[in-house]
Amino acid sequence: MREHAHQAYESAKSTAVGKKNAAKKFVYDKTPAKFKNASDLQVRFRTGFIYVTVSILCIMGGELSTVLLLCALSGIAAGEFFYMLRSDAKLPNELLGIMAAVAYPISVWQFGMPGALVVTGALLVALLVWYVFWMRARIGDVGVSFFGAAYTGLLLSSLIVVRQAVPGFWGGVLVVGIFCSVWANDSFAYLVGSKLGKHKLAPRISPKKSWEGFIGGLLGSVVIWCALSFIPGVDMSIVQAVCFGMTCGLAGVLGDLAESRIKRNSGVKDSGTIMPGHGGILDRCDSLFLASVVAAVLLVSGNCIPYVL
Repeated sequence: MREHAHQAYESAKSTAVGKKNAAKKFVYDKTPAKFKNASDLQVRFRTGFIYVTVSILCIMGGELSTVLLLCALSGIAAGEFFYMLRSDAKLPNELLGIMAAVAYPISVWQFGMPGALVVTGALLVALLVWYVFWMRARIGDVGVSFFGAAYTGLLLSSLIVVRQAVPGFWGGVLVVGIFCSVWANDSFAYLVGSKLGKHKLAPRISPKKSWEGFIGGLLGSVVIWCALSFIPGVDMSIVQAVCFGMTCGLAGVLGDLAESRIKRNSGVKDSGTIMPGHGGILDRCDSLFLASVVAAVLLVSGNCIPYVL
């Protein structure tokens, strides 16, 4: 069994490397001649710029485009998650998991939090039926299939709550601000950590992260959240903004470390190849998943946004 799993892992790893090289080649082929022979940093910047631009345009475009963006991110991230777990000799049900991940944002958009409960119940029943009638499935595979959908789709769907609570333009600004707080956390952590980082944060999980970068990331998150307190329709004091910024920053770091642990256990460097220079969507959104649901809970429970559960 272990030998078969190792062979499957090596095959998957070889396929992933081939896809990654093909993705890089595609990007280079489409790049104008004056931008050829770009460094890894340049490729990373261009891919990140496209991701940020598309995200902001979709969120500011309205509720429907926000839902479509979250569905795409959830579905792709869930697929990458299941790919990694197969490398770890797991047998998740990708079809049910990805369908549920995509259904979560739609259900919350149409029916609120009860919609998420319906999707969760339907997913559990479907997975139990699959487990009973497919003899190769193990109870761990059921857990992995459910976790993958909840980890991606359910957590991201919490942003729909925020988007609907403050309708129109300013609701879009608030959701973009939550994205920006995660991006600021990552960016400040990288900048401070690369210059001043000396004390390792979690050397066995993510050797490059430092306590200095961690503190810098929290400061970046707090700055963005303080700016969010001035958005019309958001009733949030500066004290709340500082506390929320630190809490969401902590959630983002935890989400990042969780995905790093999953990759380390699965023996893969990147979750996918869809974003050259970054890896996969799961690599790009790992901090966003947990930070999104924490932000939504804090804003609603703190009566900062007019949302009724």
